[in-house]
Amino acid sequence: MDLYEYQARDLFEKYEVPVLAGIIADTPEEAKAAAEKLGGVVVVKAQVKTGGRGKAGGVKVAKTPEDAYEAAKAILGLDIKGHIVKRVMVAAGAQIEKEFYFSVLLDRSNRSYLSLASVEGGMEIEELAVERPDALAKVEVDPLTGIDAAKALEIAKAGGFDDELAPKVADVFVKLYNVYTGEDATLVEVNPLILDASGNIIALDGKVSLDDNASEVRHPEHEELEDKDAADPLEAKAKASGLNYVKLDGQVGIIGNGAGLVMSTLDVVAYAGENHGGVKPANFLDIGGGASATVMAAGLDVILGDEQVKSVFVNVFGGITSCVAVAEGIVKALEILGDTATKPLVVRLDGNQVEEGRAILAAANNPLVTLAAGMDEGADKAAELANA
Repeated sequence: MDLYEYQARDLFEKYEVPVLAGIIADTPEEAKAAAEKLGGVVVVKAQVKTGGRGKAGGVKVAKTPEDAYEAAKAILGLDIKGHIVKRVMVAAGAQIEKEFYFSVLLDRSNRSYLSLASVEGGMEIEELAVERPDALAKVEVDPLTGIDAAKALEIAKAGGFDDELAPKVADVFVKLYNVYTGEDATLVEVNPLILDASGNIIALDGKVSLDDNASEVRHPEHEELEDKDAADPLEAKAKASGLNYVKLDGQVGIIGNGAGLVMSTLDVVAYAGENHGGVKPANFLDIGGGASATVMAAGLDVILGDEQVKSVFVNVFGGITSCVAVAEGIVKALEILGDTATKPLVVRLDGNQVEEGRAILAAANNPLVTLAAGMDEGADKAAELANA
């Protein structure tokens, strides 16, 4: 789950990371009141989960409460890369002397953490990484030892900080790492981390991504951070049913059991789609080890509710759950859904009791269902039907 900037700011404050005061506002009137409360120069910042806010006009300096009112009026409702601004944060202004960059993230390829740091911040970090890669230090962080004072100083030195600045930013690096581990994050980023006119190091803008896998057990309080109004309605519906679902921009709905099989199915469908008008997978949906009628009906209900979906490919390998249970689940699911199920389904079964499972589907003779002998055949047929 990606957090809004104001939520990241609040987490930083919780872990004693130096931040500026900030007040959220949903109307120009609230923004004016916030500016009056903070006093002095403020910055009105669009709260959207995307970058490039400044270039899109989503960040404005306001010298007076009236300026804050006008700034909020201009920003609220703004479309920034497909994200409509519904809330702004009015933050206290700062006299910036220098801008830096720091982040710590999960490095899946090396099964460790990775810290990125640069004495040059404020610009798009992707541009810096491409144009001047030597200016961005990449330092591996051992999850068992983390970032202590010594490691933080090593990162600061690698990032180009001089002897005077390095100890100052290192202290903040340690605190930001505490946010990362303490909240089970997959990313904590500050751009820019600044040195102000008084010599203070301040996290001026923050980005935090939390690991959803830790939310239910370790961090139930994270549920309060979720913006349910901004969530994709299909993903919210799937989550309510306990399904592992991610919406994609395609036309072939995908249902499989096991993340690995579903990922493979996405690739096979994308490849098959090249021969059928360029159709692509419409989603990732893993129903897990159980394919009961209830689970299958919930999955089909979510996928069929996607207007982009033109066909569905059910690709299941029977293991602990036999193909008989899967086939019965599909038949009963279609009965449960009734007239709401109108799109063709291609079903490929393999594994435990595959012949019996196929026989059940054949006997049901549902006009929406087409049986496929293999994954490639099923993907090709699903792509063909979607294109038709």
